[in-house]
Amino acid sequence: MEAIQTVIRVQNIRYDKAEEALYIIDQTKLPGEEREIRLRTVEEMEEAIRALRVRGAPAIGICAAYCLYVLARSIDAPESGAFLEQFRALAQRIGNARPTAVNLSWAVRAMVETAEAHRDEPRAALLEALYEKAVDIHRDDIEKCTKISEYGLTLVKDGDGILTHCNAGPLATSRYGTALGPILLGTERGMTFHVFSDETRPLLQGARLTSYELQRAGVDVTLICDNMASIVMKNGWVQACFVGCDRVAANGDTANKIGTSGVAILAKHYGIPFYVLGPTSTIDMACPDGDHIPIEQRDPQEIKTMWYETPMALPEVKCYNPAFDVTDHSLITAIVTEQGICRPPYTESLAALFEKKP
Repeated sequence: MEAIQTVIRVQNIRYDKAEEALYIIDQTKLPGEEREIRLRTVEEMEEAIRALRVRGAPAIGICAAYCLYVLARSIDAPESGAFLEQFRALAQRIGNARPTAVNLSWAVRAMVETAEAHRDEPRAALLEALYEKAVDIHRDDIEKCTKISEYGLTLVKDGDGILTHCNAGPLATSRYGTALGPILLGTERGMTFHVFSDETRPLLQGARLTSYELQRAGVDVTLICDNMASIVMKNGWVQACFVGCDRVAANGDTANKIGTSGVAILAKHYGIPFYVLGPTSTIDMACPDGDHIPIEQRDPQEIKTMWYETPMALPEVKCYNPAFDVTDHSLITAIVTEQGICRPPYTESLAALFEKKP
């Protein structure tokens, strides 16, 4: 089997098979420090996902698959029934680490199904099947990101200004990424884009990660505060908005990092196309609309103290800190997947994707 390291650019997730060790880049340390950390225990894995050491819906799914392989190796249960019981319990813990990212539950379910399918085989064969499934999930995302990038590139032209929110580049996915994929692919082919990267409060993924990735790739990137999106649109500097997604409902409503819906509303006002880019694994056809997407609530200290030497609000001040918001399907120009570009009505175009999948 070809080493996965040979086909990915940013090794945000790296499994060393010779060492049997899982490493991730700790994204909370970027851009100041590029540091790998090793994940060994379920507690370390849960913390890495919750604390956003690994983040981005596709990357979380990839990481979860490798995590479950690592955990499966640690299960001491000679009988298949006992092994599966422990494996399912560990899988549930990993799957509950972040509820909004559907890729996480999708990858966990795929690993559990693999374990169940090989339950009667010798332990070594079962573990090898789990490893191969994790690599397949990783490789599949690389292929999907490449196709998404190709489709997305058809929506912009050389010289365009593009605004993006949060981070959906290689760090959040694999290879090119999703929302940043067309930009990176186009840059490789000699195209020039002018990217406006929202800082993305309160965790600053746009400032810390998107501007970092684009700057290193040689892309013309300008960092702006979230509340500056309107003025750059009004100035005529933005011809398209590209964002990723953590979950897409059957009607086309999408959950993405908090602040995304505001960007979509502004884009609608200024007549700028608003594109959501993500793999079909992010589409949840069992979720009818955005009202049914669970929204993660995070620690208020991310707003009050996380980035400051001294607190920026009184300790007793209440905070509302949702990780995501839902962008209504009526604000979305198109949803770009590896299967093609979906346009309204999304109840039809998204359903058609799954009808034609092999």
